[in-house]
This record gives sequence, C-alpha cells and structure tokens, in this order.
Amino acid sequence: MRVLKILLLVILLPVAAAAVWWFAADAPDKTLESLAMRHADKLPLAWFGQRLFDQHCASCHDNPATHAPGREALAGFSKESIVIAMEFGKMTPMAAHLSKQEKGLIAIYLAGNAPAAAWVEAHRCAQPAADDATAYAGNWGLGTHNRRHVPDTLAGIDRDNVGSLQLAWSLAFPKVTDMRSQPAIIGDNLYFGDKTGQLYAIDRHTGCVRRHREVLSGIRSALTVAETSAGRTLLVFADSMATIYAVDAQSFDIVWQQAARLYDTSVITGSITYHDGQLFVPVSSYEVAVSGSPDHVCCTSHGGVIALDVHDGAQQWAWHGTQEATLQGRNAAGADIYGPSGVSVWSTPTVDAQRGLVYVGTGENLSHPATDTSDAIVALDMASGALAWQFQATAGDVWNAACLNDGANCPQDAGGDFDFGASVILATLDSGEDILLAGQKSGDVFALDPDAKGALLWSRRVSNAAIGSDLHKTTTNGGIHWGMSVAGQRLLVAAADPERVRPGYDPRPGLHALDMADGAVHWFRPVQRGCHIPDEHKPLVGLQNMRAGKTIDLATQYACSFYYGLSAALTSTDELVFSGGLDGVVRAFDVASGELLWRAETARPISADNGVQGHGGAIDVSGQVLADGWLYVQSGYSMFGQLPGNVLLAYRVAP
Repeated sequence: MRVLKILLLVILLPVAAAAVWWFAADAPDKTLESLAMRHADKLPLAWFGQRLFDQHCASCHDNPATHAPGREALAGFSKESIVIAMEFGKMTPMAAHLSKQEKGLIAIYLAGNAPAAAWVEAHRCAQPAADDATAYAGNWGLGTHNRRHVPDTLAGIDRDNVGSLQLAWSLAFPKVTDMRSQPAIIGDNLYFGDKTGQLYAIDRHTGCVRRHREVLSGIRSALTVAETSAGRTLLVFADSMATIYAVDAQSFDIVWQQAARLYDTSVITGSITYHDGQLFVPVSSYEVAVSGSPDHVCCTSHGGVIALDVHDGAQQWAWHGTQEATLQGRNAAGADIYGPSGVSVWSTPTVDAQRGLVYVGTGENLSHPATDTSDAIVALDMASGALAWQFQATAGDVWNAACLNDGANCPQDAGGDFDFGASVILATLDSGEDILLAGQKSGDVFALDPDAKGALLWSRRVSNAAIGSDLHKTTTNGGIHWGMSVAGQRLLVAAADPERVRPGYDPRPGLHALDMADGAVHWFRPVQRGCHIPDEHKPLVGLQNMRAGKTIDLATQYACSFYYGLSAALTSTDELVFSGGLDGVVRAFDVASGELLWRAETARPISADNGVQGHGGAIDVSGQVLADGWLYVQSGYSMFGQLPGNVLLAYRVAP
C-alpha cells in the first residue's frame, strides 16, 4: 500500500504542478513553468483545455443557432491558428479575459496532435547526412549584422544560371496556413519548424526527413543556430506562447526552454540573435489588437528586449520600452486608461560587437503619454541592456486597433502606426566607415551614424504611406515591413503598399535600389497585380480584417489576390536579389540593373512529395534561403486576409 501511495504521488505531483502554473497566470513561477513544459507530453493539458472551453466557449461553439464553428471544425486548425484568432483575430473580444496560458490550453485541447507522424515515417531518409558543417543559413540576418546577404561562394546561384532554376521537391504540412519560420541550413540539413509545433531536420537535396519532434506550441520565429562553450550546436526559436526553446541539433532533445514574457500579452514576433554566449530576444505585445475591444482596459503592456544565457536560458537582463503604465485618465467611453505603453520590438536585434551594442527598431505607443522610444532605433549596451542612445523617426505616434473602428480606446490625435519592423542593418561604406540602415512602415529609409549616437546621415522616402490627413483612419499597412538587404554598396528595399483609396496615398509596391552612401535611387522596379479585384472582394486593413472575419472563397482569392506587393524580407547575393510577393510570386532581380531574371508562381495546388496535398499562397515575413545552387521558398501567409498556404519549395539550378 505504501508503494502504491508513493506511485500515485509521483504521478499526481507533476499534474498538480502544471495546474498551479497554468491557472496562476498573474504570477507564474518560471521554474515551475519550465518543468511543466519539459514534461508536457506526460501532463493532461488537453483535459485542462477542455474544462476551459466548456466554461468559456461552449455556449457559442456548441450551439448551432450561433453559426459559430463547432469543436470538430475547430479541430481542423493548428494550435497557432487558434491562439492567433484569440489574440489578434475575430475572437479577441470574447477571449480578452483569458490569460495567455488559458488560451494556449484551449488551443491544445481543440487542435490535438498534428498529423505529422504518418507522413514523416513514410518519408524518412534512407541515408545519413554527409559530414558537412557548412553554415549556409544560421539566423534571420543570414550572417552578421542582419545584411541578409549570401556570398556567391555559398549561394551557388548567379546572374548566368538563375534562369535555370526548377522545382526539385516540395513538402506540404497538415493544419498549416502560414509559413513564417525561416529555416536554418547546416551542411546537408535544412532545419524547419511549422505553426503546429513540428520541428524537422530535412535532407535539403531530397526533402526526406532525418529527425522530427513536436514542441508545445507553434514555432513562430526563425531558427537560430547557436554554439555553447562546449561546442554543442543548438537550434533556438520562439513559439506562439512566447517561450524560447534550445534544441540539440543532433539529438533533437530539448536542452532548455524559457518563458520570455514581460506581460501576459507578450508575443515574440521577430527572431532571436546569437552572439558570444548571449541570445537577444525581441518582445512585442498583442495588446495592440486587444485594445480594439470596448471592454479592454487600455493599455498596460510594453515591448522590450531580453538577453538570455545560451547555456541554460537564464535571463541576464531586460530592457523595457517604456516605464510601467499608470492611470492617465478616462477614454472616450469613460473607462480607465493607462500609459505609457506600446513600443513593441518585432525587429530582429542587430549585434555590433565592436561597439558593444545591440540595435533594434521599435513600434508606436498604444496610449498616451507618448515616449521618445517609440518609432525609434534604439541602441542597448550588450552587457547590461542599458539604453545607450535612441533615434526617433516619428514622434507622437500613439495608435492601437481601436482606431480602425473609432473605438473608445483610440487615442486622441492618433498617429499612423509607423513601426520599424525591418531589422536594422549594420553595413560598411567604401570609405571604411560603418553605417546603420533602417526601414519604417511610413515608407522611409534612414541612414544613421553609429559613432555619433545615431545621428541622421540621410533619409529617403520610397513609399508615401505616411502621407494623408486623419492618419488613424487612413492606415494602409503599406511601406517597408520585414526586411531590407545589402549587396555591395547598394541597399535593396521592398515596399508592400496595398491599393487603398486614401487622401494623398499613391501606392508604389515594388523593389528599390538605393546607394548606401547618400540614399540616391539607382533603380525602382514596380510589381503589378495583372487582374481586377471587385470592391466586395477587397479586404479591410490588417487587424480590422482579422477582427471582422470577412471571408472570400479561396478559389476567388487564389485567382486574383488583392495583395501583391513586397512585404517579406529580401535575400541578396553579389549579383541577385530575391523577393517574394504577397501574391505568391517569387522573383530574382539583377542587383546592378533591376532587370527581372527569373520568376515562379507558387500560389497554386501542389501534390507534394511527402504525399500531402498542398497549396502555395502569399509570401510574407521570412525571405528565401540559399545553399550551393539551391533556393528554398516558403509559400503561404493568411494572417491579414492574404493567401493561405502550407508548402516548402526547393528549386535547383540546372546541373
């Protein structure tokens, strides 16, 4: 009997510990959280999720009269999709009272286990990988300083052979609609994570699977390769629950995991940067979306940067984008309103080892008072996280999703939502002087002097997304989004610019080549839709479209995409720049002239080589990765009414 009691205690203690952590969201214990996550496969998390769903969601989703999707229909979505619907989408007002952990449990219950195992076992590699440690793509920036440049010696694709690129293999991923986690490539292994929480080591030549595991939630960031002092290679990434994982690249064992939240609404939107034993994590907040709910008390969260030790995930320091919010007065409906807030960081940090600094771009304030850290380039001391200097491009930009529908939480004199999302680039001019390059959603490019506390050297507007009156009513979601790239002395800049009817707004979606020294324009290559969109098929702006739940049948969307601009990060070589479009078209341009040298349409049905039926879609967020004559493209991104998709495509130059 004593043995039985001990056995029951051993079984029940982890369950009780998980329950305590998941439901004590106001003050989570990080050690207990790590324990629960490490042993998540042994805990009845779905049981907790079902109880939460029964309590908070069943009255609508189990009632056919409401026309809300039932449990069986919701089971067709990934955990990431369900969480996003509650944090950013149509379910935001209904789920606003739930903690991040409670939303995660509901998603775990509804989505269940992703059906990856069936195709993985049938698609295993017969041969081991070659002994090759060449690092083709090890982080978001594709090398040091976020230049997103691949030298010709690694790329193997140039002006002469790019036209011969042909599809060699494809993979499609079940329950996936968004492809956003940029792969890493070491030798013959392509490491890839999807939004169902599946992590793969794939033979980059054939597409077969060498290793596979599942983590608790959808993989959201790029995969970052990091080395411990003992020479252990780690794959580091963030999931949709704002948790950072370090996975052994050889065994796929989880070495450690660490929560990286400043608030319950924290989310990791950018990717993680590694340097000399430190990991730099950008922290954003989905309170920008929740604020659109009339019942939400706005706004108490802010973004920042967290530094972790690569060996065990221990936090070394945290930089906060604003001070803690305090009561500022009342909103338009007479409810309490707090500030300062906002200053999310959804750009990937840039390391400047010579100066001992880390650079990030920030977003707008969500509520008054405005701070001088919003819409800014911020330099932080690498060792301590102390603010070294900041350059603010747009002062007084105070905005949240309530401004999309004249909600009570929309600030007075709202700004235009002009974040810095594109990662800061540290480059070197022909003169030998360093320069910082930053692109803003306003459509502006800025060049700063890192030796003069970010003094402005030049600026160039490539898109007029910032022009217009009543900016909080005319946000277009245009300008520069995810990334720029450097090739030689040229800065390549992509502009998204959707076609919206706004006073003074003239969309110019396409690719720009600027001179790094002075911002002079070398060339501009516009992109075009090539088909007509009826007004009733035009989506609303960004978060407004997600909240409205406006649906157009997929066949109509694929036939003619409203979005077709260039939002995703660029990737360049010495001679070429690759850019994926929101209509699913991937292109290669000549860096010198801007001539279009190659294109492929990915937004189409694909019978993938792993036996899963797939479909390409919008190309957004991450850019393409290159390795010795191969080009790897992710296709599909549905978050803002864009084209969903679930395919990874491998193109190869003709031998």
